[in-house]
Amino acid sequence: MKKGVLLCTMLALILILSCAKNPFTGKSTMALVDNSQIFPTAFQQYGTFLKENKVIAGTTDALKVEQVGMKIRAAAEKWLNANGYTEYLKDYRWEYKLVENKEVNAWCMPGGKIVVYSGILPITKDEEGLATVMGHEVSHALANHGQQRMSAGMLQQAGAVGVAVATGGESAQTQQLAMLAYGGISQYGGMMPFSRSHESEADMIGLKLMAIAGYNPERAIEFWGRMSKASGGQKPAEFMSTHPSDETRIANLKRLVPEAKAEALKFGVTFK
Repeated sequence: MKKGVLLCTMLALILILSCAKNPFTGKSTMALVDNSQIFPTAFQQYGTFLKENKVIAGTTDALKVEQVGMKIRAAAEKWLNANGYTEYLKDYRWEYKLVENKEVNAWCMPGGKIVVYSGILPITKDEEGLATVMGHEVSHALANHGQQRMSAGMLQQAGAVGVAVATGGESAQTQQLAMLAYGGISQYGGMMPFSRSHESEADMIGLKLMAIAGYNPERAIEFWGRMSKASGGQKPAEFMSTHPSDETRIANLKRLVPEAKAEALKFGVTFK
């Protein structure tokens, strides 16, 4: 058996044996690195970030970030308990911090460590806008997107090794062209669509969680409309981006709102 074929076979076997089913998406996802390894590192990095940046504490906005975060977390717990996943969050260590930064952004590290930049608050405007953002970020953690991205990165690197092995007997120019082709295909045909699918998943899960928490999911559409307006159209084409276009995202959210409301109704939450 040729080295390249053997390597591909081994990679396929590793991938099959290293999948975990996520309760929120129902999908089998890559888990080449266990969360028992990922979470401690993420917690340490989060602590370092907070030490090196200005954390806003005690203000109305800081308290709102924490309160909304706790409501979204409670909604996640309700959903998981109702669906038989009572132990799913046992290793999560939730934190919700507002950090002074003009960037319009928020993020969540594996294990539930969330940062909201002050620069996004003028666009969130109100508690429901903030719930849209935090529901989305919490959902990245709940869906183990960090674990999946790390696994995908490892596979991409392994694929590069496979290309190098397969072309080892060719000229230097052929090897270089093969590696360039692999880089482009794996990035634009693999990693970026993979990332966009994560964003769409986080939108879907986040919409349900904010609804279960009592926030009208229709407000999420308004928030993303404001985000689109704030960007002024200065975004790359969707196929070149790690995120869906604003148009795609808003269209998906409109389609998902009835589903989010129906999910909230199961927990006694209704909207006018």
